[in-house]
Amino acid sequence: MLYRIYALVKKEFRQIKRDARTLYLIFFFPVFLLMLFGFALSLDVRNIKIAVRNNDNSEETREFIHMLESSSYFNVVSYITDEKDINRYLDEKLAQCVVVFPENFSEDLHSGRDVKLQFLVDGVDGNSATVIINYVTSATRFYNAKITQEYLSRTGLKAFVPIDPQPQFWYNPDLNTTKFLIPGLFSMILILTAVILTCLSIVKEKELGSMEQLRVSPLGSLELIFGKTVPYTVVALFVAAFTLLIANIAFGIEVKGSYILLFISTLLFLIASLSLGIFISTISDSQQVAFQIASIATMLPTFILSGFIFPIESMPWPIQILTNITPAKFYIIILRSIMIKGVGIEAFWKQIGSLMIFSAVFLGIASLRLKKAKT
Repeated sequence: MLYRIYALVKKEFRQIKRDARTLYLIFFFPVFLLMLFGFALSLDVRNIKIAVRNNDNSEETREFIHMLESSSYFNVVSYITDEKDINRYLDEKLAQCVVVFPENFSEDLHSGRDVKLQFLVDGVDGNSATVIINYVTSATRFYNAKITQEYLSRTGLKAFVPIDPQPQFWYNPDLNTTKFLIPGLFSMILILTAVILTCLSIVKEKELGSMEQLRVSPLGSLELIFGKTVPYTVVALFVAAFTLLIANIAFGIEVKGSYILLFISTLLFLIASLSLGIFISTISDSQQVAFQIASIATMLPTFILSGFIFPIESMPWPIQILTNITPAKFYIIILRSIMIKGVGIEAFWKQIGSLMIFSAVFLGIASLRLKKAKT
């Protein structure tokens, strides 16, 4: 049995070496996806275009505007001289936020009266609008604290703060969304590579007619599965190491946890992905159909249902149940636990078990279908 599996594995490696398209997919595709999504896909909101309607034009308003300009989050693009142009700036997306200073801003500020400062935000993109409001609110609070401190220094009074919150962000103190997104992108690259390569390899045997020869050979269905999956497991592990290296060089992503746990979990995820690829190959008769099914079965669930971008906890409970159809859901949790948090297996042993169950189910179904096709 081992000799037959070895012979099939050797044949697969030779085919991979001779197939220029496969080599292109192995080397170029992960780097392309990593660079495209890593640089283009970000939940951070920076360089917010700010327009200013300054009705007071005092030293205090100029100081507030300078404070906004000195931040990397804001970019003051224009000063509005006519009140009627405010709507035009927001309608034509010339600005994402318009700051309106009232006429008596500095006078009310020095007299101790309440000062009204207006922020008009483009709310078409609700997520960006919420982030912008949070940013300008934080900037206003910082300016308030500065003015309060100056007043206390002049009067010799001391501030009384009954509760002084000191928030700390664990694991990702810079709130860098790239560190959050890279594990999901990592899983998408691996599942696409593993599933597509495996199912195309088997379906190609069908198209060339060599699958019939394999079926009449002494190879059993499990031997055929092992012979087909071992080469692509090795290739996918190489892709994983290569992608991890590129992520470290391009984005500074480091593995805080155990490399051994990362290797074991990646191997389990690849087995689950390869089992899905073998199953797809059993229901496909051409490489075109196999590629379409593999793309739909991997990319969409990984992008939408795995927690890659959208948190599963915020989804309705029927959709949360549906998210279990993709092994990427479990692998992303494992990756974020190992790479970002640096925790041990006690934090994700359930996900390890889920990957094992997923692999066993699809390998069993694929084995039964191959055995049925052979008989």
